Amino acid sequence: MADQLNKPENEEAPVNTRDFVGAVAQDQEYEERVVAVNRTSKVVKGGKNFSFSALVVVGDKKGKVGMGFGKAGEVADAIRKGGEQARKNIVTVPMFGTSVTHFVAADFRGASVIVRPASAGTGVIAGGGMRHVLELGGVKDVLAKSLGSKNAVNVVKATFAAIAKLRTRSEMLAKRDRNTL
Repeated sequence: MADQLNKPENEEAPVNTRDFVGAVAQDQEYEERVVAVNRTSKVVKGGKNFSFSALVVVGDKKGKVGMGFGKAGEVADAIRKGGEQARKNIVTVPMFGTSVTHFVAADFRGASVIVRPASAGTGVIAGGGMRHVLELGGVKDVLAKSLGSKNAVNVVKATFAAIAKLRTRSEMLAKRDRNTL
């Protein structure tokens, strides 16, 4: 007991931020958020076998965001696997100032999302998994609406489909073979 009280001030006890749903973990460059954890069960002769899946979104809040879906027998392992997968699936969010470049709508299975640019100071007006994706992507002002399915996995994938549809002004001008409008 006395050893714990006399430990050096510069040493901190390691904290495991993955012990609860909604955890936020940070490494050198990416912040990680757990969007959803699902438990599934398989009935076998000896009882029920449980497994867990975790939807994890990572981002640097500077225009890069990724999503991963990890599955394992333990929640912590599922979150870890989801985080690793998310770091491999990083995409860039095209932005104009602190908002998205233009209006976009996208679908993924039963989920539909609408993402609209907003004036400075509006904030992130989005719900559920969309909020996590847009905040970690570095978008500070946006109006977004999730329609159809409320399934977190499908809403997040629809949000990534919307991000994939976004284009910058320079990309559109290059596509049209023009230098300026």
